[in-house]
Amino acid sequence: MSQFDTMHMVEHNFAKANPNYLKSIFGVTDVMPLWIADMDFEIAKPIQEALQKLVTRNIYAYEFNTGDVFKAISDWNLKRHQLKLSPKSFVQVSGVLTGIGILIRELSEKGDGIMVQTPVYHQFFKVIESAGRKVVSNKLKVVDGHYQMDFEDMERKLKTLNIKAILLCNPHNPVGRVWTKGEMQKLIDLANEHGVTIISDEIHSDIVYSGSQFNSIASLDDNENHVAVIGSPAKTFGMQSISNGYLHIPNENMLKHVKNTIGSLYLDHGSIHSANATMAAYAKGEEWLDDLLAYLEKTMHWIEGFVKNELPKVTLYKPEGTYQVWLDFSKLNLSNAALKHLTVNQAKLALTPGNWFEGSHTQYMRMNVASPLSKIQQAFHQLKKALDESVDCSFNEAESNDSCCSC
Repeated sequence: MSQFDTMHMVEHNFAKANPNYLKSIFGVTDVMPLWIADMDFEIAKPIQEALQKLVTRNIYAYEFNTGDVFKAISDWNLKRHQLKLSPKSFVQVSGVLTGIGILIRELSEKGDGIMVQTPVYHQFFKVIESAGRKVVSNKLKVVDGHYQMDFEDMERKLKTLNIKAILLCNPHNPVGRVWTKGEMQKLIDLANEHGVTIISDEIHSDIVYSGSQFNSIASLDDNENHVAVIGSPAKTFGMQSISNGYLHIPNENMLKHVKNTIGSLYLDHGSIHSANATMAAYAKGEEWLDDLLAYLEKTMHWIEGFVKNELPKVTLYKPEGTYQVWLDFSKLNLSNAALKHLTVNQAKLALTPGNWFEGSHTQYMRMNVASPLSKIQQAFHQLKKALDESVDCSFNEAESNDSCCSC
């Protein structure tokens, strides 16, 4: 039995299971919460021990050790990804989205365009629009069942629109692509040609499966004008509620400006709990992570087989990275309301709606699978049972009896 097979209580104060959130988003509370991208697993023992040591000492005077944290991040990336990152090129922020928000303001003016590759992590839209910038969508395309960047569309928009930055997601959330070196180099070449900076959100960089290789923007040549948001252990080690974010900025002039902005807002202090947990994770958490990846890969293999054999009208885009799966229900020929009713009210599942990631993706849903395999299996069996029973259209009184698929 794996350590990851253990079922733990999901507390109601966790966002994913909070009744108020479930009610407001899904309209019910009696659903299995698989929508937020965090883990149902206990964190690695070395991280637990580092936090316990802080708790039991009972003194919390000022304490700053970002230098040690930056070295730990650099050492980890060298060992794990053969990636050389100077500890002097890091900046600490309170979270990844905070860092992205600051970078957008530093690199552009109000009204400028920021390109994203949709469908993409929904908070990207908020962080861009709240800064008074415009979201420019460079939609990913599906070729032979595989998501790819649309470079023709990207180049056309870089030529004709006022775009100052590309906000990249690598590995990509929600579609699970881990961009190849060739794709990354082509992206960089286009950005350099049009004087556009790439902000690369690489928070899932350690969650990559066999057959794929993570290629950080910091690993490629001629990349000093681009920024990697690379240092958060949040997704890797299940530390979402306690982790800081870290920016790696090799361009000295940009680094100076960003440091000044962050320092002027006092956003660079962080938390000693986050710092010590981060150092423990990167120094002593590798064995736990290797076990996690093996477990998640086993889960992904089971999901792939189940969907193929039991859910032939559901399309699974098998992820190369992240612990999310991207599901396409369009072959069921259901209306948006009927699909929501099927998943929420009949299958009793809370999955992330696809239109959060791009408005037209109403027939898609993202499922977080960083849970014990038995729980994920139960979720898919609930979905199969709901599909086998067919969609219940009685929830819509205006629906005619002979046309359920329009409800």
